[in-house]
Amino acid sequence: MPSTAPRPARNPDPESRHTVTDLVTLDRTAVQTSLHVLSFARDAADWERPTPCAGWTLRRLVTHMTAQHHGFAAAARGAGDDRTFWLELDLGSDPSARYEESVRHVVAAFAEYGAAYEQDGRERQFVLPELGGSFSGRTAVGFHLLDYVVHAWDVAVTLDVPVAFPDEVVAAALAVARRVPATAELRGPGAAFAPALPAPPDAGALDQVLTHLGRSPVPFASDVSRG
Repeated sequence: MPSTAPRPARNPDPESRHTVTDLVTLDRTAVQTSLHVLSFARDAADWERPTPCAGWTLRRLVTHMTAQHHGFAAAARGAGDDRTFWLELDLGSDPSARYEESVRHVVAAFAEYGAAYEQDGRERQFVLPELGGSFSGRTAVGFHLLDYVVHAWDVAVTLDVPVAFPDEVVAAALAVARRVPATAELRGPGAAFAPALPAPPDAGALDQVLTHLGRSPVPFASDVSRG
């Protein structure tokens, strides 16, 4: 299942000045931004538009995004090893409502996790089967944050609407994006990511996130990313 979240490097914990609580807050902003831009899908034709994820329509992309929310929520609650939570299910006749429900689910699960961390200071492990193992809460929430900065951009490009994030959200996503290894396993045909693209000299932080993951900041110009 393609995902923008990076596979583990040898040391998977990104060096960050952000606390777990910070990352939960930043992630919530990214996720709510994805929900906002998706609200511009007005009719059935919008759901069949092509996206920057090669071969995926908007409906297919949002099906993936919905499943990832449920999977990460399960991981936050200690049930990430149950692959049924990660299944991509048909969104039915009201995909926006199904996506909104998944947003509420993951935001609540991450808030519960953050509150528990504040109480005992322990980073409970998140089992993320698609990434091949268990990760600290800081790392897992960082993966999710990156996913939804990029996927919010995907949706905005698809629907031809603007998208903007607070600087702190994009900076945190960029710190994670820079850790995606440039290996054949992860980059190239059939892999989760396209090879990184060169960023323009004056590229802002969001454009750097996109080019690190093989997306062109110029929509569809040379984009061959897989989602």
